Amino acid sequence: WCRDNGKTVLWIMDSGCRQSKHPVSVDQRGGRLQTINEYKIRGEKHMETIIIYGSCYGTAKVYAEALAERLKSELLPYDKVKEPAGYERIIYVGGLYAGGVMGMAKTAKKISVDQCKKFVVITVGLAEPADEKNVQNIRKSALRQIPESLVDKTEFCHLRGGIDYEKLSLKHRMMMKLLYEQVKKQPVGEQDADTRAMIETYGQKVSFVDTKCLDDIVKKLED
Repeated sequence: WCRDNGKTVLWIMDSGCRQSKHPVSVDQRGGRLQTINEYKIRGEKHMETIIIYGSCYGTAKVYAEALAERLKSELLPYDKVKEPAGYERIIYVGGLYAGGVMGMAKTAKKISVDQCKKFVVITVGLAEPADEKNVQNIRKSALRQIPESLVDKTEFCHLRGGIDYEKLSLKHRMMMKLLYEQVKKQPVGEQDADTRAMIETYGQKVSFVDTKCLDDIVKKLED
């Protein structure tokens, strides 16, 4: 037992003496049990939420940390998640790499369809997310990483990230060079938003990260 903002808090331990991720507060006036996530947000009941992120060079992590701060939610990188059980809403923030969302396929396989009511996928890429064709391509690719049983519970949001070629791994740098040499030969009229963004930023350090873009996402999540 401990105290949290004037309330007595009970931390539940499992049989292996590991601390539960879901602390419970006891409202001494009414004796009602409620999770800390519930009463910390204006005393109202909210979905149990966890934010998981997959970030290779940091831009998706920046967004994930900012979102977790606003929602007062637990935050974990995808490679530290064993099984996201007990959460009604799972938010995945992932960078776009090699035609997919980093780490999402491994995470989605671990999600309990019975427990999860909403799976929110927030992608972070170099191209302009307002481009409709770009969004369609992103979602088409992302849906291949999500089990069919989870598709109906999935919602998408898209944000713009950045790139710093000096920080790229040798493998990634070589891959980008080969891709650049290939796509720059395409006629401008045939280039999609992702291709144009790569050509325009090739070899540079650019950042389009803007956490203010999370305002609309937070509002949507709280509705």
